[in-house]
Amino acid sequence: MRQTGHFVQQHELEQYLEQHDDGRHRPLTSTEPLEIARDLTRELARLRFGPPVAVVYNPLEYAWDLHRRYIERFGATRREILLLGMNPGPWGMAQTGVPFGEVGVVRDWLELRGDVEKPRSEHPKRPVLGLACRRSEVSGARLWGWAKDTFKSPDRFFKRFFVVNYCPLLFMEAGGRNLTPDKLPSAERAPLEAACDRTLRRLVAFYRPKRIVGIGGFAERRAREALSGTGVEISTILHPSPASPMANRGWAKIAGPVLAAL
Repeated sequence: MRQTGHFVQQHELEQYLEQHDDGRHRPLTSTEPLEIARDLTRELARLRFGPPVAVVYNPLEYAWDLHRRYIERFGATRREILLLGMNPGPWGMAQTGVPFGEVGVVRDWLELRGDVEKPRSEHPKRPVLGLACRRSEVSGARLWGWAKDTFKSPDRFFKRFFVVNYCPLLFMEAGGRNLTPDKLPSAERAPLEAACDRTLRRLVAFYRPKRIVGIGGFAERRAREALSGTGVEISTILHPSPASPMANRGWAKIAGPVLAAL
């Protein structure tokens, strides 16, 4: 009789990782997520993006201090559920280095402090001000607001969950409008996705989650592609973006029961 449950998922994941070793397999330590982020940053620094991309932000570079503190305080151990976002927003992770990192939540609920420098090239309509930024990212406020309302304390939330982004880069057109990774030309998207897929597999190897929850369809699709054959359960929830009419009708009321049922 075939065994079922999380044990089998972990066995399948371990078999998969052995068969698809990216050349980085080694004993995992609590600093592994930081090493993974540094490796991805170095890999992405070699990529080039043409029009319509005019400016690219990588908060893993200029907001590394805050990102490091987020990992060290909340993401240094295995986790049951990974919430997977797409890429940074201009008023969230682009300011704080934390996925969906709405400034008020990062500062006041997560109680993180750290230096944020300037990106290599800064768009005048999307200035990076770090924790001094007064703009609020709606998506982040909704996601972390649900976590705060549901779990009350960060430690209770992070006991089961951890939030990561599939891609750490924010792409902007000349006028400052966001360009999501799926809108990139295929020749530029392919190496980006290859690097981010490898990174996601390494994160899964470290966190050993039972489930990946894609926040929106893009994240779910990339997780299914990157983790095919691993046995990790993958599902999705509605993205909390203000561009979503459904999310604007009450994101927490829609996504909250789905997350509570996990």
